[in-house]
Amino acid sequence: MTQRSKESKIRLLIADDHEMVRIGLRTMLADTNIEVVAEVATGEAAVNYVSQHPVDVVLLDLRMPDGDGLSALARMKLAKPELPVVILSNYDNPSFIARAVALGANAFLLKDCSREKLIDTIQRAAKKESLWTREELRRITGALAAPRPASDIDVPLTEREFLVLRHVANGLTNKEIAEAMKISYETVKEHVQHILRKLGVSDRTQAAVWAVRKNLV
Repeated sequence: MTQRSKESKIRLLIADDHEMVRIGLRTMLADTNIEVVAEVATGEAAVNYVSQHPVDVVLLDLRMPDGDGLSALARMKLAKPELPVVILSNYDNPSFIARAVALGANAFLLKDCSREKLIDTIQRAAKKESLWTREELRRITGALAAPRPASDIDVPLTEREFLVLRHVANGLTNKEIAEAMKISYETVKEHVQHILRKLGVSDRTQAAVWAVRKNLV
């Protein structure tokens, strides 16, 4: 391989806690201009790697131990705002997408996407393109355009409501929140309704964006 061809390679970091997913991704990217320079299994390891090594694109799973993908994204973007990051997820969740947009991700891929879409997304992200589709942006435009409460106004959420809001922003369903907090499904629904009313927003996605902007997650 010549020096020129080496330089044309896109250096990719894969961050996913499932070995089989990492193997599958590496296989799909074989014989392309994308070189997997490292694989890590936690958000913390991903943040540490990009702080110490040159990377062109990060392919970042959402749910990992030792810091989730969105928390890792926030830390990466704080240190390296121009670093292209593509979120990879099993969950087509508007709250996840809204948070990814708000935190500066270049794209959001589902794990069942085609090889062609995976390769194209990474290649375009390496050029620092934003790849949000019209449908994705349509789903969250209202949330991102929602007025921000003035910084000196305290929204009167209870401690329990703040906890529910964090779970909502992390993409959990009402059933998952109920299980995590060991409360009833109906109680969670009531908390969510109170949160939306107090924040002055109309849905969970807008509430998630509000939580991101207030650094609650």
